[in-house]
Amino acid sequence: MPVIVNQISSPLSADEKSIFNNAVKALGIDKKRVLECHIHKTSLDARKRNDIHFVHSVFIKLDDGGLEKKLCENNPKLTYAAQGAYEPVIAKCRREGRVVIAGFGPAGMFCGLALAEQGYKPIILERGGDVDSRTAKVQNFWNSGELDINSNVQFGEGGAGTFSDGKLTTRIKDPLCQYVLKRFADFGAPEEILTKAKPHIGTDNLRKIVKAIRTRIIELGGEVRFEEQLLDFTVKNSSVEKAVCKSEEISVSALVLAIGHSARDTFELLASKGIFLEPKPFSVGARIEHKQSAVDESLYGAHAGNPLLPKGEYQLSYRNRSGRGVYTFCMCPGGTVVPSASEKGGVITNGMSEFARDGKNANAAVVVSVTPADFGSGVLDGVDFARKIERNAYAQSDGYKACGTTVKGFLEDKPSLNGTVAPTYVLGLTASDYGKIFPKFVTDMMKTGLNEFSRKMKCFGDGGAMLSAPETRTSSPVRITRGENMTSLSCTNLYPCGEGAGYAGGIMSAAVDGIKTALKIMSEFAPNE
Repeated sequence: MPVIVNQISSPLSADEKSIFNNAVKALGIDKKRVLECHIHKTSLDARKRNDIHFVHSVFIKLDDGGLEKKLCENNPKLTYAAQGAYEPVIAKCRREGRVVIAGFGPAGMFCGLALAEQGYKPIILERGGDVDSRTAKVQNFWNSGELDINSNVQFGEGGAGTFSDGKLTTRIKDPLCQYVLKRFADFGAPEEILTKAKPHIGTDNLRKIVKAIRTRIIELGGEVRFEEQLLDFTVKNSSVEKAVCKSEEISVSALVLAIGHSARDTFELLASKGIFLEPKPFSVGARIEHKQSAVDESLYGAHAGNPLLPKGEYQLSYRNRSGRGVYTFCMCPGGTVVPSASEKGGVITNGMSEFARDGKNANAAVVVSVTPADFGSGVLDGVDFARKIERNAYAQSDGYKACGTTVKGFLEDKPSLNGTVAPTYVLGLTASDYGKIFPKFVTDMMKTGLNEFSRKMKCFGDGGAMLSAPETRTSSPVRITRGENMTSLSCTNLYPCGEGAGYAGGIMSAAVDGIKTALKIMSEFAPNE
């Protein structure tokens, strides 16, 4: 198994040859024994402004597998290369009906792709439109304030991630992560995502990639039905019999719930049918916008503007003595804050960047963790909590304008839009008192977080930076609980999957969960001929 040599530092201007030489030197072997050598991952170390440099991990394949193993056993800087492929084990028995997947976000998309490539011909139901019609409806909402509740930033081809920065980072340590990156590259993502420590695709590339994946699924005999929501399903002997959509009732062999974190009506459907659900923690808060140049200066100091450096991005967090956390989430360098409502009468903000990240502003969510202890232990109490915040915001704003204030105005409880940063939320802002939108414990913790973060990054000390609220769709407020076999505790062939089911958080982990769900289905029954 090839070796990954970690912690190889290099100046910003170093070439690949010098990096490879240093990696081979770290192994302590003759160069002639190297069969293959390339960059595995690259990250930027900007902790010290007078010593900003890249840190690489280098993939090296030797002519002796035994030597590779021996080297890795005794050196903490060496690891075995993660295997990015997977080997499906397909059962011999068959089941009547089709595999039906509800939702065509990252989880449903990669579940459907994996199944289609093994001959299962899944039917995928997506309540929103295909990416082209969806983009047109989203643009219409941003221009006019006319919301389509089924095709919007939350719903439609590609899921909520289609209108995001397209981050492909995750905290999970799973060999399938590298496989997912490879598949994204296969379908048109920039090759650099295979080697960057913090890869991203951008909303512009994502819209092309999701269409290419859909085309592949259809070529293999699968179906992707847009504007077709899972409306109901029937259960007999603890097994789903039929999935009901507006056009027909479909006999199912397995029903995959890859519904996304905003499918509140589907959560209500599941609760009404006695499917086991649990409330789970999530986070709420606002978007903060700084000038990207201010973020770069805060991170890089005198090196800000160096074309060899990436656009500055950050991840900050603070936890108080009681254990409550406030943190930045979904940071979008060179991006915009976008209207993201999916229900009438509620305001939601989110962040989005194109691949180039070349906008003037940077934005990130500043959010506070909330738990069932805050909003109630009923299975849908978290949904109600978030919805109330969204409606409070709508009542404070003019239509779907976001609730805005400068950081100084927020900290002093004197809302103001007279700041140093021009907001990018296209529908505009209404100067708003956040105390009328959020519970006091949320605003108190947001203030604490902003003060703490200002000690770490200069830009957070800018009282003229702009806040836009609310941000409520950080993750699912519900878990559709499943057992070790990845099926619902209530139905033997119901597969909760991805972020909406409470088992992922972001594009990468959702895609991996979709693949794992597909692998489990394959191990249970073979495709019908």
